[in-house]
Amino acid sequence: MAEESESPLDRLWSEYSVVFRGFDDLTLARWMAQTLGQLQGRVWRMSHPLLGAYRLAAQVSHDRQIWLQRLATPPAAYWEAPCCRAPLLPLFTRDVKESGLVCQHCGDTAAPFEELPVELQKPITSWADDYSAAHAVAHWDDRQRKSAVNYDRAYEDAAEQAEQLLVYAGSQLLPRFLEHFPAIVWEDQDECLEVRPEDLLL
Repeated sequence: MAEESESPLDRLWSEYSVVFRGFDDLTLARWMAQTLGQLQGRVWRMSHPLLGAYRLAAQVSHDRQIWLQRLATPPAAYWEAPCCRAPLLPLFTRDVKESGLVCQHCGDTAAPFEELPVELQKPITSWADDYSAAHAVAHWDDRQRKSAVNYDRAYEDAAEQAEQLLVYAGSQLLPRFLEHFPAIVWEDQDECLEVRPEDLLL
């Protein structure tokens, strides 16, 4: 029954993950440790194929508690995430003020907003407030839509603003995080505003 309720995209990703489920624990641990080394020192789009593969492996490894078994040593720059003790590879999303940085392994908050370096909190707050205002247009109720002179135009303007803000985050804001984290991933889409990764040119 659970499989029937999955979306076609969920079923596709489940099919993709078969290769990692076929790895034994040691092979999976080594693959992930080596991949973390390749990810180090860069800001990564969530849509990047290497990140997609790593996320699938991370889900399998979390289910098997691979990192707790200490089968492979991750690169020294990565420290343990407090949520699941996997190497900390944080994800920056538009909900950063509420959710902080999200763990790529278990999906929980790995670094709460209030625990981020103080010098990052102000620019993040400004960015998140601007993004929230743009994103809210996609969720206007009927009254708000009717009160707009042209809702379609307002929606398109909000999508354009979201694109600009996401590009700014990926190119200007997130490189500052590399002073505090070995690598960081950013969510480079907004399904509510129909902003796709290919719309964002850095």
